[in-house]
Amino acid sequence: MASDRDLFGTGGPSRKAKPAKPAAEPRKTSGTPDEAGYTAASIEVLEGLEPVRRRPGMYIGGTDEAALHHLFAEVIDNSMDEAVAGHATFIEVHLAADGWLTVTDNGRGIPIDPHPKYPKKSALEVIMTVLHAGGKFDSGAYQTSGGLHGVGISVVNALSERLEVEVARGQVLYRQVFEKGLVKSKLETVGKAPNRRGTRVRFKPDPEIFGKAAHFKPARLFRMSRSKAYLFGGVEIRWTCTPALVAGSEIPAQAVFHFPGGLKDYLAQDIEGKEQVVEQVFTGKVEKPGGHGSLEWAISWLVQDDGFVHSYCNTIPTADGGTHEAGLRTALLRGLKDHAERVNQTKRFSNVTSDDVMATCAALISVFIREPEFQGQNKGRLMTVEAAKIVENTMRDAFDHWLASAPTTANKLLDWTIERSEERLRRRAEKDVARKTATRKLRLPGKLADCSNASSDNSELFIVEGDSAGGSAKQARDRASQAILPLRGKILNVASATRDKLAANQQISDLALALGCGTGSQYKSAELRYDKVIIMTDADVDGAHIASLLITYFYRQMPKLIDEGHLYLAVPPLYKMTQGSKSAYARNDAHRDELMRTIFAGRGKVEMSRFKGLGEMLPAQLKETTMDPRKRTLLKVVIQPEDREETSSSVERLMGNKPEARFAFIQERATFAAEKELVDI
Repeated sequence: MASDRDLFGTGGPSRKAKPAKPAAEPRKTSGTPDEAGYTAASIEVLEGLEPVRRRPGMYIGGTDEAALHHLFAEVIDNSMDEAVAGHATFIEVHLAADGWLTVTDNGRGIPIDPHPKYPKKSALEVIMTVLHAGGKFDSGAYQTSGGLHGVGISVVNALSERLEVEVARGQVLYRQVFEKGLVKSKLETVGKAPNRRGTRVRFKPDPEIFGKAAHFKPARLFRMSRSKAYLFGGVEIRWTCTPALVAGSEIPAQAVFHFPGGLKDYLAQDIEGKEQVVEQVFTGKVEKPGGHGSLEWAISWLVQDDGFVHSYCNTIPTADGGTHEAGLRTALLRGLKDHAERVNQTKRFSNVTSDDVMATCAALISVFIREPEFQGQNKGRLMTVEAAKIVENTMRDAFDHWLASAPTTANKLLDWTIERSEERLRRRAEKDVARKTATRKLRLPGKLADCSNASSDNSELFIVEGDSAGGSAKQARDRASQAILPLRGKILNVASATRDKLAANQQISDLALALGCGTGSQYKSAELRYDKVIIMTDADVDGAHIASLLITYFYRQMPKLIDEGHLYLAVPPLYKMTQGSKSAYARNDAHRDELMRTIFAGRGKVEMSRFKGLGEMLPAQLKETTMDPRKRTLLKVVIQPEDREETSSSVERLMGNKPEARFAFIQERATFAAEKELVDI
């Protein structure tokens, strides 16, 4: 709750209603005995701070540890209102070993003059003992404050075993003491205070209310204090506590929080060490003229971690979100949609929702507005309707400029968001399939010639180019451990295909069924049916293209299959070389020239035949050169951790849906291509 100073409410001493005087002869009723016992005397009237002590959950959400620390939030929010209004430059927070918590500021100090409606009481006493009394209702006292409930400091007083207030105003120090919400001592003048101004509130929670939870946690108070300093860069918060309370922990006994960078510094601290989708953080701050409000934000997107949104209104954390968060989500979604239209990606973006944009978004947003409305007494959700439009319109313009100023960053973020959308739709489709097939037996593609091994150990799946090669491979295989899945021609390029095309492609469906391990987030290593997945294509340019499409499929749909070392490339020969009774196979032109210089040098004419494809090889030749574990050569597909970013960039550039990127790649390497006619796989 924000400041409760300078405004005064109504109220009176706590009392219970007296029973009405009975008539000379009690009226007879025909009701039941229970009804006869339920009279006006049964109606209890609670006044002053009695309702708070009887029903604390209605005011602070309960009596657990979170509710206890909400008391601290109420007190420091009053001091923060003074700082935001420009009247305080520092706030001191001290936790003592005996459980006392003290919050001090150098603001104007709570007024101590008599209240107009209660001439016998000081304004300080009214604020501390009457609900709905505080300076936040008067727009002249605070342009922006933490809400309009006006119960904050009085609730803290009601739920404290003892609370002491010191006020320094006009170079004079005043003091008043309360116990369990009741006045313990009248306002007294302590003496001169020429070098001091502001308010000090020292209190200890009542164990009758909070029980075993009535002990503040230093770590929690430390984080709450630090977050306040992030939210308003103009304030310095000084943290101290008894050293014994933090011995052996990472929390210091003393610290000073001052963050001129505001939310940008806050976000940097929150995501430190985490990989970001784009390096540039989207930040901004816009203030309304005349100090009537402001909006500040800091946003990034994370690669490996789930996103989060921490929102605040007038420095109050709104853990349950609200209208300002709704404006944030709308602004980001519409901004990316506009960018997609500018770069002709509207069709790919059509299924994107705000959930896809926010899935990995790390966002901090802080608004300062006049007369905010919250849901619930603990202000967990902002309900001010106008806040949604204020945030959306302000951030929308800023986000458009940010995207337009960095096209590379904007395109990378757009692609990332679209991938999140496709992943979400893929998970939904896989769940539907899983539900439908949960009671069915395992279904395998008709073209799959499976092996007889029941276990995946030492089992191999050869993905073969074409039915003809598949026929030779089926004859050459070891039926116990080697399975053959022929694919007809080139498979779909998953890097540029839409989700609908991916789902409708029969070859990709057959491949996923054969492996049995699922795709994307549904991938399960334990359900992979083969230990080795071997891509076996012709030793020519077309074969290399098919192999690259398959590798792209596994990289995008089953990255763990590569990470766990299950993906291989077979190395079939391109030439058969014969000289008399001696023969050998050459993988490519370079290997052929090497064999000519070594094995066949100076021994007569060498007959050479070039295989047009695997389908032209006899089963015995295919087994001898490519499939027999004792003689074959396999290339393991590996992605080194340090190369992941470069790999991702290369796949997107060469296999993605942007032909201009591939054209640029070809232009950059035109000289290299002219010098080398054939590149080894």
